[in-house]
Amino acid sequence: MENNNIAVVPMHAEHLDEIAHLEQICFSTPWSRRTLAEELDNACAAFLTAIDTETGAVVGYAGLHVIIDEGYITNIAVFPEHRRKGVAGKLLQVFLDFAEGNGLAFLTLEVRESNAPAIVLYGSRGFRSVGRRKGYYRHPTEDAILMTKEFFDESETIKS
Repeated sequence: MENNNIAVVPMHAEHLDEIAHLEQICFSTPWSRRTLAEELDNACAAFLTAIDTETGAVVGYAGLHVIIDEGYITNIAVFPEHRRKGVAGKLLQVFLDFAEGNGLAFLTLEVRESNAPAIVLYGSRGFRSVGRRKGYYRHPTEDAILMTKEFFDESETIKS
C-alpha cells in the first residue's frame, strides 16, 4: 500500500539526527552522523530524505555518488514501520530520473544477498545482477550482490 503523503527532498542538516538513527536501525555497520554531515558538502554526492508531509518526520533516505558519468547508490533505508509502502521506490525513482536526465552511463549498488525485498525492487526498476562481493557485509558475514542499471541507447555499439 503506497503512502502518498511522502515528499522526497534534499537531505539537510536538520534531518541528520533522524537519519543517523535510521542508520543504526537498518545497518550492521552504520554511517555516523558526522559521516552523513560530510556528505552535505560533497559536490559529488546527492542525498535525499523522504519526509511524511503530515508529520514532518523522516521516514527514509538515500544517497548517491556521481563520478563523471557513473552513479553509485550508497544507501537506501526506510524506517521499519514505513516499509512496503513505496518509500524506497520513490527515493530510487528520483535517482533513476536524475541518471537519465543527466546522461549517466549507469547506476550501480550493492545489496545483501538475503535482502529479497530490495533485490525485487531493484530488479523491477531494471537493475540486473552483475556480480558478487564475497563476505562484503559483516554482522552477519554475507555476500553482496552487485546490481547495475545501464542507461544507453540499445543501438549504440562499442567499437573495438
